[in-house]
This record gives sequence, structure tokens and C-alpha cells, in this order.
Amino acid sequence: VTLVESGGGLVQAGGSLRLSCEASGSILRLDSVAWFRQAPGKEEERVADISWRSGSTNYADSVKGRFAISRDNAQNTVNLQMNALKPEDTAVYSCAASAGTSDGRYNYWGQGTRVTVSS
Repeated sequence: VTLVESGGGLVQAGGSLRLSCEASGSILRLDSVAWFRQAPGKEEERVADISWRSGSTNYADSVKGRFAISRDNAQNTVNLQMNALKPEDTAVYSCAASAGTSDGRYNYWGQGTRVTVSS
């Protein structure tokens, strides 16, 4: 499975950005796709995840009510709509997929896209 992210950039606080993650390869093996973020000096955080089959979602408390993850199975894409962005949302956002693992770990990763929120 190959993952390619797009949509990062610079935005002012309160603004919105939409990240996309396009998957290719062994799509039928996908179980879950998630967005993680890594900010300087902070631990990696799983922002949101979505079941490829059922569409059920989970969110980190820090983004609930502001971010929305969705999937487009026809386009093999997972999107992360980010609204009401805050400076503390600044990070490198990476898409990850769990495919064929027995423990649900994320075993495929994209290259990451940088999001910068200015105050």
C-alpha cells in the first residue's frame, strides 16, 4: 500500500484546511486509515482514524468538533477537514494505514505534509 498526502500549507488561526491521503496498491487489504501529527518537541498524536469498511471514526479530544475524517472508497482517498484551526495544530501531518495486521498497528505511512497555523 502506498499513501500520498496533499493539502498542507499555511493558514491563519480560525481558518480551515483539507488534507487528502490517496491510497494505491493493495487497497482490499486496508482495515483502517488514520491521520497522525508530530509537532516539534511533542509526542506523535493520532488525530483521527476511520474504518475502511464500516466508516466508523475516532478522534483525539484535542480536535473533536473541529476536524472531520472521511473516506471516498471510489477514489481510494481519506480526507481530513480541519476547521477552526489553532496555532497548536501546527505540525507535520501523516497518513497511515493498517492493512493485514493482526494487532491493528499502522504498517504503511505517507511522507507527511506540513500544516502551519499562524496566530
